[in-house]
Amino acid sequence: MKKIFTFLTVFGLSTAGYADANWGYMQPEQWSNLSQKYTACDGANQSPINIERTVKAQLEPLKFSYNTMIHAIENKGHTIQVDFAEGGELELDGERFELKQFHLHSPSENLIQGKSYPLEIHFVHANADGELAVVGMMFEQGQDSQMLKQMWKRLPKKQGEKVVLKTPQPVNQLLPKNLDYYRFSGSLTTPPCSEGVRWLILKEIQQASAKQIGEFSKLMGHPNNRPVQPLNGRVIVE
Repeated sequence: MKKIFTFLTVFGLSTAGYADANWGYMQPEQWSNLSQKYTACDGANQSPINIERTVKAQLEPLKFSYNTMIHAIENKGHTIQVDFAEGGELELDGERFELKQFHLHSPSENLIQGKSYPLEIHFVHANADGELAVVGMMFEQGQDSQMLKQMWKRLPKKQGEKVVLKTPQPVNQLLPKNLDYYRFSGSLTTPPCSEGVRWLILKEIQQASAKQIGEFSKLMGHPNNRPVQPLNGRVIVE
């Protein structure tokens, strides 16, 4: 049987610990004061950011190999988490980063030229040394998203609820054709806010209907985005 990865494994938290986490989105500026484990939340290279004043560079093409299927969807209270079998990879900087999970934020955490989007997906990857690479993808309000449609039918309504899909959905269907991106160094956007994360934000903006966006926002019951953080001299390349 293939191993099923979860969001919690990547972030080093147990299921119970995450469900009962002592942090929330009401006062994110206080995260660093809640626990010694969260002191990085006051770091100099935090995420999310406002992507502006970028520097042109010859970025290597992103090479995805998402040969895996969505297995289950979980409501973790702070986000919706998608679990799947191993088999997804991103080749970056000559290394293989294994796809561990993806989750959603509404409104978007990162901004592009000061613009906020109603929905953002984060695809989280880790290499053999445990270093993380996160690919962000934005959604604007527009047409129904076919890539989200099947998942939205099975969104778990209650915190802690997990829905196993009867018909697994290919993960590669979620990726756009245009893989141009912005890149910067940052952190996790939730406690413990660990830094050294390679951030890659896809330029192609996807569409989701007002109904789809509204259903997710209603399910969360509150915005689940951390405010943008200072750049502190970091360079954003594209």
